[in-house]
Amino acid sequence: MGRLLALWLGLSLCGAAVALDLNEQEQAGRRLYREGVSSSDAQVLARVGASDVQVPASVLPCASCHGNDGRGRAEGGVRPPSLDWQRLAVGQGARQVNNRRYPAYTEASLARAIQHGLDPAGNRLDPAMPRFDLSLADQRNLTAYLKRLAEERDPGVEEAVLRLGTLLPTHGPLAEAGRVVRAVLEDGLAQLNQQGGIHGRRLQLVALDPGPDRDSAQQALARLLDDEQVFALVAPLAPMLDAHLAGELERRGVPLVGSTPRSGASPQIFDPLPGLPEQLLSLARHARDSLGLASDGLQVVYAGAEQAALAETVRQRLQGAGWAPPPAQAFEGQAPDGQGIVFLGRAQAFAELAGALHVAGRQPYLFAASSQVAGAVPGLAQPWSQRLFLAYPFLPGDWTEQGRATLAGLQRRQGLDSRQASLQVGTWCALRLLAEALKQVGRDASREQLVRTLEGLHDVDTGLTPALGFGPGRRQGLAGAHVVQVALPGPRFHAVAPYRAIPDTP
Repeated sequence: MGRLLALWLGLSLCGAAVALDLNEQEQAGRRLYREGVSSSDAQVLARVGASDVQVPASVLPCASCHGNDGRGRAEGGVRPPSLDWQRLAVGQGARQVNNRRYPAYTEASLARAIQHGLDPAGNRLDPAMPRFDLSLADQRNLTAYLKRLAEERDPGVEEAVLRLGTLLPTHGPLAEAGRVVRAVLEDGLAQLNQQGGIHGRRLQLVALDPGPDRDSAQQALARLLDDEQVFALVAPLAPMLDAHLAGELERRGVPLVGSTPRSGASPQIFDPLPGLPEQLLSLARHARDSLGLASDGLQVVYAGAEQAALAETVRQRLQGAGWAPPPAQAFEGQAPDGQGIVFLGRAQAFAELAGALHVAGRQPYLFAASSQVAGAVPGLAQPWSQRLFLAYPFLPGDWTEQGRATLAGLQRRQGLDSRQASLQVGTWCALRLLAEALKQVGRDASREQLVRTLEGLHDVDTGLTPALGFGPGRRQGLAGAHVVQVALPGPRFHAVAPYRAIPDTP
């Protein structure tokens, strides 16, 4: 107890919380808790269910149910209890469903619970709790670590500061976008800090330049996570890293809130805005409901090898929605067939596609996400007037009076151009969702708990978008888009279908 008190006082005086300095026994207990591996490297066995089926403990380590933070994660209707030793050692004192109470845990009764599934009063624990066959040394190691578990904080969580990280370019074609994102993030954090931060902690942003290529971006990400020790990432702008990002964040258990369009589905990445498939499916729904296109009338066309996998995903999602699209085509200067072309790629390629179709005398409907092709729209020829439909995750019509005031205040304080509103709103929503989740997590923040809390956010009112929310297996705050028809010359934009969520398809 004296050791714990001294540690707590030391942290309070220095104002910093760092990774625990574990002794050899506690380190061995940590490995056993998280990985199910004995200090002797011998296989530890766990007995599961009434029939005592034996499986390696590495398949069911303690952390798989109780979490790395020891706070328990609900799964399959079972909520494993917190393993905070200070809580266990004073007794629950809570009335159980069977109307019984049990006394405080001791080292001996904890060993009995772990190995035989019995609480200190002799009551049998939930059958979902595995029983572990531990050596005396392993049991002592595990107990030693559990006594320290509540003190262990994730990187970036200090007594008075919580560090967030992002990757924003300062040179090259994305430099201006990087400047805008940084201005929005710094302004939002300043507003939160003026209100006292979150749970008494000031929020600090660490922004690094990802550099010109994937190697430099990977090095910048490693610096954020290893050297700067950030707790979570928010609104990074490093497209060269997208394909690598999901795996790295999952390996390290780091949450990210923001748009990473090519990262693929990841349990660690929460995007406030809909993915490209959901946006394009909104356009396809309009093509069927309002334009009367036949089920085989859509052709998915993509430009750039990096879009191939996404194009196939869109094609499969269209199939799931009742369409019969042919195989996706790579655009290489040809004029594809189809009543409607669903396009994925950059603005320049979209302009070239429109030009190739015009030369060939074809005039199908064109469908694309505004975020990809908006830059090409003003240069399109007049014959494409009212044949082009763009998906927008949100429109000014979604903005409430308070939302407009928030955006105007941000633009005024940071000197931002209102024509960049789309990027500003997307970034602001990412920070809004992250801040809301951090408030709900509480003072004892962990990365695992942040992911669970983000997953539980529903119907968050931003005042600038339709209500945002996530869920188990759902990592995009919106699941559809507005449909806007483009008139040329101009261009002039007319909303023709409001936001409606796209249902999940197999």
